[in-house]
Amino acid sequence: MERVRAILLLAGVFFFALSFALMGVLPIVSLSDIPTQTLAEVAPVVQDSFLDLKERWPAAFGKAFGEPTLENYHAALRRGREVYIGEGCWHCHSQYVRPVSNEGLRFGPVSIAEEYQNEMQMPVLFGTRRVGPDLTREGGKRTNDWHAAHFFDPPSVVPTSVMPRYPWLFEPVVGGILPTPPNRDGLSLIAYVQWLGKWPRPDVESPVQESP
Repeated sequence: MERVRAILLLAGVFFFALSFALMGVLPIVSLSDIPTQTLAEVAPVVQDSFLDLKERWPAAFGKAFGEPTLENYHAALRRGREVYIGEGCWHCHSQYVRPVSNEGLRFGPVSIAEEYQNEMQMPVLFGTRRVGPDLTREGGKRTNDWHAAHFFDPPSVVPTSVMPRYPWLFEPVVGGILPTPPNRDGLSLIAYVQWLGKWPRPDVESPVQESP
């Protein structure tokens, strides 16, 4: 009996070590040499949607970012992703178009691995739910003011929406005037959502770059 126990113990230790190597060490070793694109590579110019934010809400934009420079645009994208994660948007929206159920018709081209090899996709936000639409091709589908209205009161633009309101993404109410302009977090979130899907894909024609 003692011999059997010793064999089982050794077998357990062996298989634990094997699984650790195969599932932990091997992926790290095999993926470590894959190049990761920087934000400067996947967002090389300021998008027109970011410039439009300044035109629509100049005071709020100036307070949040000053001028729409490339540096401030990158800062907005990084902050927008943080807000997106912090507000739990990824719980109900995925960022991965699957090759099933005509998702390519609903949300755009099926996702490929190369799209996720950049700093703005780590950790990935693939998601598993379809409470709301997939957002990985959302950039440019709608206007900035649509997104602002949607974040402030989703049913005002999508009557069947179950998405909660996010009034804290807007400037405080003054004198009972609503809606108010988006604050820094609101502007950043809009910039981030408008950027989704704008990175170049190696298997399709690269998107037309917008003027800085």
